[in-house]
Amino acid sequence: MNTPYNYVYRAPKQVVEAKQPAIFLLHGLGSNEEDLFQLVDSFQTNCHIFGLQGPISHRPGYAFYTFVEEGKPNQEVFDQVVQVTRGFIAEAMMHYEIDPAHIYVVGFNQGAVVAQSLALVMGNMVRGTAVLSGYLPEFVKLEYVKFPMDHSHIFISHGEYDYDYPVSWGQDSAAFFEEHGANVTFKLYPDGHGVTPQNLQDLVSFLAGLMPATNQA
Repeated sequence: MNTPYNYVYRAPKQVVEAKQPAIFLLHGLGSNEEDLFQLVDSFQTNCHIFGLQGPISHRPGYAFYTFVEEGKPNQEVFDQVVQVTRGFIAEAMMHYEIDPAHIYVVGFNQGAVVAQSLALVMGNMVRGTAVLSGYLPEFVKLEYVKFPMDHSHIFISHGEYDYDYPVSWGQDSAAFFEEHGANVTFKLYPDGHGVTPQNLQDLVSFLAGLMPATNQA
């Protein structure tokens, strides 16, 4: 693939004649392209899975964008990242035997911010988006072109005691996507900025409920 991204690709363990679903993983600040595979272990039999590495070095790992203030993206950088990530997904669909009706994006922290923005600009092209401890920047809500999301499903999870991204940010995102026609599942957990075992279980259930029957965990 001709992409500026460094990434890890894991092919479906069970190869069939039909095209198979794809999951794209976007890590959090300071992490790397391997980080989120553990969340989708149960889908590795029948799914193409891509772990993308943020393009910016940020110890001990990488970032997808820089900040103008704590938690708030630099818009010029962020716009480019959203564009390049959307292009990555489109190119992957051309190079691999991916079912275009079953595209999924999972993101945590910064990756969740990018994932929500992709849900907006890709609309129904993305069947399921799972965003863990993220939010939707104000400039994305106001300025990005919004595509129909009436067949798109979005899972938004947040910790009650998240002091990195206040819980109100997650609630605002859920309300925004509901207003724009998406099928939204919002979950709140007694946690900080992380993923609890119950959060993981709910994430897996969300994805499994959207997958073809042969892919369900």
